[in-house]
Amino acid sequence: IIVLLDLSRFLIGSSPVSVFTVLHEDLAIVGCSDSDGEVMYALDGEEKWFADFKQGKGVHPNPPFIIHFKYVEGTYDTAVANQQICRSNLKNSRKGMKDIPVEKDGPSSLVIYSRDDVELGEMNILVCHVSGFYPAPVNVSWTKNGQKVTEGTSINVPFPNKDSTFTQISRLDFIPQLGDIYSCSVDHPALTEPLTRIWGEEPFCNKPDMEVHLLGPDVHVCS
Repeated sequence: IIVLLDLSRFLIGSSPVSVFTVLHEDLAIVGCSDSDGEVMYALDGEEKWFADFKQGKGVHPNPPFIIHFKYVEGTYDTAVANQQICRSNLKNSRKGMKDIPVEKDGPSSLVIYSRDDVELGEMNILVCHVSGFYPAPVNVSWTKNGQKVTEGTSINVPFPNKDSTFTQISRLDFIPQLGDIYSCSVDHPALTEPLTRIWGEEPFCNKPDMEVHLLGPDVHVCS
């Protein structure tokens, strides 16, 4: 996989002589492998737009109540063209770096939590936050009461950290019910077995070395 980062910083003030200025970071990512690819734009650590090559369109991942950035017509077509360039560069890089071992770091942090305060029977979102891994991406899977869940799941494109590792966030739409147990598992080439975090009732948080955090009546997070 090859990933190209373009990070720029710029100042915003109310006038050319303004005393109050704010430094912003604008980030563009182009990444590819033989079978997958990504193009993503971010501002100040927040993902603003990415190319969904499976659906053939650009996506604004932020909620509707946030004002979306407007990108020029043809942004998605440019992303597709950049993938062709990326794969050409990847082919050349493999030839020149074939004898260099690939560095691998497993996730240093894995946390599962609910986006909103938990109310039984009310729609909510479980968040699985994975950070500190290299290279990207990770594979995240969800279970409910021991059964694999795919409906209502999503995952963002890998986001670079300042230490050259990556962060990814997977989400699961769910309706909390008494007795339900959820888990997210993360797989990465640096791991010998997947990492798993469990969300549910305290009696089920009985694995060795697990910490239990109370989120509400009869609802806990195990980590």
